[in-house]
Amino acid sequence: MSDKRPLPRAPYSFTTPSNLMSRESWKIFQIMAEFVEGFENLAAISPSVSVFGSARTAPDHPYYELAEDIARRLSDAGFAVVSGGGPGIMEAANRGACAGKSPSVGANIVLPHEQVANEYQDISLRFQHFFARKVMFVKYASAYVVLPGGFGTLDELAEILTLVQTGKSRRIPIVLVHGPFWQGLLGWFRDTLVSQGTISPADLDLVTVCNEPQEVVEAIFRYYEHRGFEPTEEEEEKQVML
Repeated sequence: MSDKRPLPRAPYSFTTPSNLMSRESWKIFQIMAEFVEGFENLAAISPSVSVFGSARTAPDHPYYELAEDIARRLSDAGFAVVSGGGPGIMEAANRGACAGKSPSVGANIVLPHEQVANEYQDISLRFQHFFARKVMFVKYASAYVVLPGGFGTLDELAEILTLVQTGKSRRIPIVLVHGPFWQGLLGWFRDTLVSQGTISPADLDLVTVCNEPQEVVEAIFRYYEHRGFEPTEEEEEKQVML
């Protein structure tokens, strides 16, 4: 005989304590303040490149040196460099940008561990909320440069791929640095996601893989060669609504 006892249910209340509701409502103003500060500081910085990678990369690691070199070349080429403002690859990006000619920007996040603001920031923003910070990385970026990293890096990569694929954001160069690190993920995209129809074959064209610092700069300039860095009216509308 089958057991037809009802499944247990979690207790649910339709009432919300007034103190919690008040706290949640006031939270809106903190979120608004983060967006306003980000918009005011980043809107005038153009063109810019958002750079991502692991917070755990040591300064003597080849990935750190690679990120620093890329950021310096981007800065000398006229791009402001925006990173997450923390240690590791983020520090390397800000450090390289500081050695160049263009602004070095850090969009710092408050975390229980790992995130300590690096000292190489001309403009330093501070966020409590990941979602507000992620908007800043996308909204004003002319390109994404993604170095080896962990969950946070993959999160930012998935975010921009989703926004561009769905047409919610304008298309920009998305550059993955150091092919050997990314080949497993890209192979899975091709062999599993494309083969099972969860993405289109054309979606693979959203990313470019580069191994050398100068390749990264050239890939970005090549993309904008025939159109300029300023967004079209249609692209500008997308970014306003992002």
